[in-house]
Amino acid sequence: MRFSQYYIPTLKEEPSEAELVSHSYSLRAGLIRKIASGIYTYLPLGLRVLRKIENIVREEMNRAGAIELVLPVMQPAELWRKSERWDAYGPDMFKLKDRSNRDFCLGPTHEEIITHLSYLDIKSYKDLPVNLYQIQVKFRDEIRPRYGLLRAREFIMKDAYSFCKDKKDLSKIYEKMHEAYSNITERLGLRYKIVEAETGLIGGSFSHEFVVLAEEGEEEIASCPDCGKSAQSDLIEYEPNIEDNSEKEEPLKEVKTPGATSIEELSKFLKVPVEKIVKAIVLQDENKNIYAFLLSGEKELSMGRAETKVGSKLEMIEDKEIMDKLNIGFFGPVNLKDEMTIFADYSIKNKKNFIVGANKKDYHFINVNYPRDFKIKEWGIFANPAEGDLCKNCKSKLVFEKGIEIGHVFKLGKKYSEKLDAKFLDEDGKLKAFEMGCYGIGVSRIMSAAIEQSHDENGIIWPKSIAPFLVNLIITNINDEKLRQAGDEIYNKLLDMGVEVLYDDRNERAGVKFNDAELI
Repeated sequence: MRFSQYYIPTLKEEPSEAELVSHSYSLRAGLIRKIASGIYTYLPLGLRVLRKIENIVREEMNRAGAIELVLPVMQPAELWRKSERWDAYGPDMFKLKDRSNRDFCLGPTHEEIITHLSYLDIKSYKDLPVNLYQIQVKFRDEIRPRYGLLRAREFIMKDAYSFCKDKKDLSKIYEKMHEAYSNITERLGLRYKIVEAETGLIGGSFSHEFVVLAEEGEEEIASCPDCGKSAQSDLIEYEPNIEDNSEKEEPLKEVKTPGATSIEELSKFLKVPVEKIVKAIVLQDENKNIYAFLLSGEKELSMGRAETKVGSKLEMIEDKEIMDKLNIGFFGPVNLKDEMTIFADYSIKNKKNFIVGANKKDYHFINVNYPRDFKIKEWGIFANPAEGDLCKNCKSKLVFEKGIEIGHVFKLGKKYSEKLDAKFLDEDGKLKAFEMGCYGIGVSRIMSAAIEQSHDENGIIWPKSIAPFLVNLIITNINDEKLRQAGDEIYNKLLDMGVEVLYDDRNERAGVKFNDAELI
């Protein structure tokens, strides 16, 4: 391909909207262009990369026995109402009406449609198992689209759905897809980890994520270097590293801390490490019951662990009247006027003389000790693990890495087949609901994840398998007849050899060409 006849609109300046390297380089290298918030055009160079990713995904899916089809983007609301996800999906779903005032959505995923297809066509156990996939555009109305293709409102995804007669067959296909995803990521040439993950709105009983490692990744994963156990940080089972503390208990004291409502502000004001502070996270459930979770200042609350403990969905309190009553920002467990359910994380188990809110604006208590100064309902692990915490399996110290999720495989079970009445006639002559699996991989996300993992200060360093071209041939001076003839000869020989070559024959300065070559 001759650069002079191709379309690669590179940019010299750093885009002001770009927060990550992958976003910046995708714009600067002329891979994509923003049309609206979270919506992008794939330019010719970016499309070449996408097609190579798609081909790798397609080849491995076919090898695993999956069969390709294409499902509609626009989906009728009635199927989503049957699955009880029309409202549950919330504002992330793009909803619309046709001219007859019937409700539809732009598919954020396709479980409902594919399950309805199985209801129409798969009648007998003799037709099972079957695994169907598509490479298709998806739509999710992200509340804050950012990071380019990593958090877009329109994106390209490969999603597959398996239908089996029993859990045994489902496990077999799940393992095949697990292997296929490993093969895909290996062929992409990316460093990655497979981790246990939450099932979220997709649902089901079990899932794994495929995470490409990247320093600026949006997801934290925890793993054990000895036994190999890996999971999302908020899911991994761990033991807190609780150190003995022989410190003498000091008298409780109230101190003025004007405006210090955050851990960082309080730490700076009192000139103490954040580990000396105990924060109280106050949450409420759907019935407005209020709970407090106490944890060490450097720890982060795991909402999933907290919700598991109370047995219901929890959310931050936003009602100003309640926030003022509770003195949010200065809330603590000492001398509470109203009874409240308080849980304490093991990270504060052996703390002595720590600091908590005094339930009074601009005041905190210092030298707080348990059980002398307050009571709790129960101890537990409610925080995400941190440096020093131990693997529950082998007691080694956990290590933490950042990454970008590119793939997710789920065991759905009968969640959708039962609700959508998708059944088959089994060998015993009885109608049974399908055991389903779901397997997604983000095609457009992979392009950004690859850039995020592999780049330098000058531009993108593509893995060979998805590089838009394998050779960049540059004529430093197009007006030099001998150079041009030599360039043409090399270019034609490379084409005859079947090599993908970008031939920079533009009438530009050599420095411009070298900079573009490094960038793209």
